[in-house]
Amino acid sequence: MLAFGSRTQFIPKIRQILEEADKASGRISAWLKTGAYKKDFPKGSKKFYRFYSYDEMQFFFDEMAAILTASKTMGEYFKTRWKEASTKQPVPHLSDIIGQSFPKSRIVPKGRSSANKRIHMFLRWMVRQNSPVDLGLWKWYPQADLLIPLDVHVMQEAQKLGLLPLNATASRKTAITLTKKMDEIFPDDPARADFALFGLGVAPNS
Repeated sequence: MLAFGSRTQFIPKIRQILEEADKASGRISAWLKTGAYKKDFPKGSKKFYRFYSYDEMQFFFDEMAAILTASKTMGEYFKTRWKEASTKQPVPHLSDIIGQSFPKSRIVPKGRSSANKRIHMFLRWMVRQNSPVDLGLWKWYPQADLLIPLDVHVMQEAQKLGLLPLNATASRKTAITLTKKMDEIFPDDPARADFALFGLGVAPNS
């Protein structure tokens, strides 16, 4: 959820969280469930990263702790919620279920019209199988249902290639449109195209 902006800015912030958890409990799950984070991240309006304050980090950690108290892992928690939701029509996307699980946290993107790039990036990491960079831990969710994370580079390259109209905006509708087109090239694994489009966008001579 903090993976936005410059890598030189957000990686040290993420490292800080992990190091505080290691010092206190040895595992971030224990750090959250025991509430040790409340001492390491005292409440306040002071900004922790970009526009997110220590108060907002506390909300995020509170809700993470509740999830890990209810289930052994985040994966088990979201798998249960997804299976429950699968009995309804229309079936909500897993990204919506994740957003709804953090009602107080502004750090976690929400909204059915939003591109929710960070959640879809996270889902790509957790779901895609046989990848050199994606973890593929959540084998229970079909990778065919993943949406491409709409990074600015991905959007620009997709527009250059005529995959998206030039007036397209970063929205859920645009992510669905691009994902459907990439499914024609990578059947049942459309999010694989994220690498090619992002790579073209950041390559200096693209």
